[in-house]
Amino acid sequence: MFKASWSELPSCWSVQMNKASRKVASPRVVCVHDFQPLARRRLPKAVFDYLDGGADGEVTLRENCRVFDDVTFRPRHAVAVSDCDVRTRVLGVDVSFPALLAPVGYSRLMHPDGEAGAARAAGAAGTAYILSTISGHRVEDVKAASPGPVCFQLYLMGGRDASEAVIERARVVGCSALVVTIDTPVAGLRERDYRNGMKELMSGSLLEKIPFLPQVLARPAWVASFLRDGGLSTLPNVIIPGQGPMDLVDISAALARAAVTWNDLGWIRRLWPGPLVIKGVLTGDDARRAADEGADAVVVSNHGGRQLDGVPASLRALPEVVAAVNGQIEVLMDGGIRRGTDIVKAICLGARAVLCGRAYAYGLAAAGEAGVARALEILRADVERTLKLLGCTSVAALDRSYVDVSANWRRVDS
Repeated sequence: MFKASWSELPSCWSVQMNKASRKVASPRVVCVHDFQPLARRRLPKAVFDYLDGGADGEVTLRENCRVFDDVTFRPRHAVAVSDCDVRTRVLGVDVSFPALLAPVGYSRLMHPDGEAGAARAAGAAGTAYILSTISGHRVEDVKAASPGPVCFQLYLMGGRDASEAVIERARVVGCSALVVTIDTPVAGLRERDYRNGMKELMSGSLLEKIPFLPQVLARPAWVASFLRDGGLSTLPNVIIPGQGPMDLVDISAALARAAVTWNDLGWIRRLWPGPLVIKGVLTGDDARRAADEGADAVVVSNHGGRQLDGVPASLRALPEVVAAVNGQIEVLMDGGIRRGTDIVKAICLGARAVLCGRAYAYGLAAAGEAGVARALEILRADVERTLKLLGCTSVAALDRSYVDVSANWRRVDS
């Protein structure tokens, strides 16, 4: 098990592993990248690669991070910025800085704290958490765990009746927004999952599991915590009428039967009175269609490079979407966020806020709730420091004048 210990300086935060009564100190967690090797060390290969991997050749996965190098800063020097305001308002709620925690499926498989621990850390940091339909904790328990806003991300799994039921549950417990993902008509081909036997480990027979068991048994601490947490759980937020919670089996097949179309947004909008967010938009046309269908916000997203490989990096698609909606609705972005400088660049290019997925999930996998809390602290401090170095006094004052964009970008202002 992992224990989080804090030193006087936040950058000296370290994670310690207690094994056979010996404490082995890990390298210092100075940036969120430092959590990645810690997560790899703790998780079985199949679980780590589910978190870390993308679709096909992982071109889009890599480009999501690389593309931030195409955007450079234009600072204003000799400016007094002793105090910066990094707060913002997004989806009708105030947050401490412009980053929300994105929905990450199977979070409880990564660490027993799972979605409840991540939501608690987000609330303590003053920001919002978005709960995935593919979660191991009930929406009621996750909402109760967080002192801050919780949103619910919707897949139409289990049929319309099951979806209507969970939308109502999210409404009753007071979720702040409903986030509908539209880029999963089928699951992307995540080659690492096939090679590692993720499907067989999750739902196969004992005979099918045997070839893949060594990678699991090589992580006895994870196995012990997994078993103490009750082992493989059902999906408590997908209740199929007459059957109960959906089994955590072949999610790829379940998603193929749960594709969202524009025609579905009418009945979803009638059921959900609060802010409605459409996630998975990469073009101006889809952004305008979302606004026409009653969405309050869109998330420019390629699903973390996990769906169609070869689509543009989210940051590169962002300016087109911002121009297309022309202030009608809020524009958020996810994909490749690893540093506070990434967050600031996205805001300068028109995003109201960003969603962070892997940036906090590596922390969750490495150290549970404490890892998420540290990841958020790092990102917030990064944002504040970046604003001061830019000579900008607030997130609200950021705009395109603070960045230059590579000349090889197309349709930046279309």
